[in-house]
Amino acid sequence: PNHLQVIKLTEATYLRTLENSIRVGNPVLLENVEEKLDPALEPILLKQVFKSGGRMLIRLGDTDVDYNSDFKFYVTSKLPNPHYAPEVQVKVTLVNFTVTPKGLEDQLLSQVVGFERPELEEEKGKLVVQIADGQKQLSEIEDKILYMLANSTGNILDDEVLIATLAASKTTSEQINAQVAQAEETKTKIDE
Repeated sequence: PNHLQVIKLTEATYLRTLENSIRVGNPVLLENVEEKLDPALEPILLKQVFKSGGRMLIRLGDTDVDYNSDFKFYVTSKLPNPHYAPEVQVKVTLVNFTVTPKGLEDQLLSQVVGFERPELEEEKGKLVVQIADGQKQLSEIEDKILYMLANSTGNILDDEVLIATLAASKTTSEQINAQVAQAEETKTKIDE
């Protein structure tokens, strides 16, 4: 019989409970998570199971733990509309229990596409990460330009390094914007 273990990130012993559940194959419910997850959960989210000496193991923190294939991991949040980073969304299956007809249709479509055309769902996951990377690069370019403008001395039109950086940033930003637009267009086609 399954003995569901309920844990919270605020508990001091949650990693020990998780480790024991992985070892014996009990399901674990992690409650009340915010939008940031503990990096120690990364190997579990990615199912980074490996074989060593004929045993299935997973690394949890600095410990290799025997992995029981009956182990299941569930995460819940009380946030009404959580926004997880794309890197997290690719690793997990999000189920929003705030049901609207449109939301339910999107969830079902995602499941059907994932089942019938897994390569499309995989491509969509890559595109979500690509879009996020592009937006991050644009933000870094903006920050760099603002920093250089704030720390410029004298006439900014005479600052050759600043002018060259602005020109390079404009080209890079146009390329990234084009890639992001293409990725979003492809993602929309996949969603249809």
